[in-house]
Amino acid sequence: MAGLATSGSNPDVSLLYDINGLADDAPGWFDRIMEFIGEYGLLLGMVLLVLWCWWTMRRRAATLDDAASSLAAIVWAPLAAGIAVLINIPIRGFVERPRPFVDHDGLEVLIDGKNDFSFVSDHATLAMAMGVGLFVANRKIGIAGIALAVLEGFCRVYMGVHYPTDVIGGFALGTAVALLLSPVAMALLTPVAKAMGGSARAGWLVWARGSLGVAEPESDSGSGAEPGSGLSGGDSERDLAA
Repeated sequence: MAGLATSGSNPDVSLLYDINGLADDAPGWFDRIMEFIGEYGLLLGMVLLVLWCWWTMRRRAATLDDAASSLAAIVWAPLAAGIAVLINIPIRGFVERPRPFVDHDGLEVLIDGKNDFSFVSDHATLAMAMGVGLFVANRKIGIAGIALAVLEGFCRVYMGVHYPTDVIGGFALGTAVALLLSPVAMALLTPVAKAMGGSARAGWLVWARGSLGVAEPESDSGSGAEPGSGLSGGDSERDLAA
């Protein structure tokens, strides 16, 4: 299936030239910015969105069950991205589509060293899987993640390293993995997150109990005293009587 959509007469190639032509007309400093954003910047932005989602939701969770399901959904976002990229490896090997600059002249290629196959785009796949995964966890943050993924796809075409259909295929693959495998992932990750939430050492990763006024678990002695007070219930009563 090598040479998929390499004819200059098809809309895929026409759109490629239209978008990449913007790089030819733009000043050099702007192209350097787009190169950094398309290769590294937007993926870094996705990581920051995941951290923001985690920090926000751990403080809002009212119960351990809510906190555990929220953390499971957040963790699933980067895991979905990794799984989607792994699934893309055999897809690329089967389709064997060359990079657009191999078959088409006159493209402004902003980054060197892209000698692997083009369909589908790893960057678009990874970004959209994380964006959709975040949408499952939190609608508002997820919309921001999906917007970043769309911008990532535009940058890959702008840089001259992917056809538009490479990006669309990446969006479809990332979305499918994030949504279709989500029920299985939640079933596996939620019990782990709940166990972490009940742990004295790892509980802070799951929820911020103190900020919500939720009582900490009682000590092993079963006393009613607050943790760290060093007083049992009986000691407190004797002190009050005195």
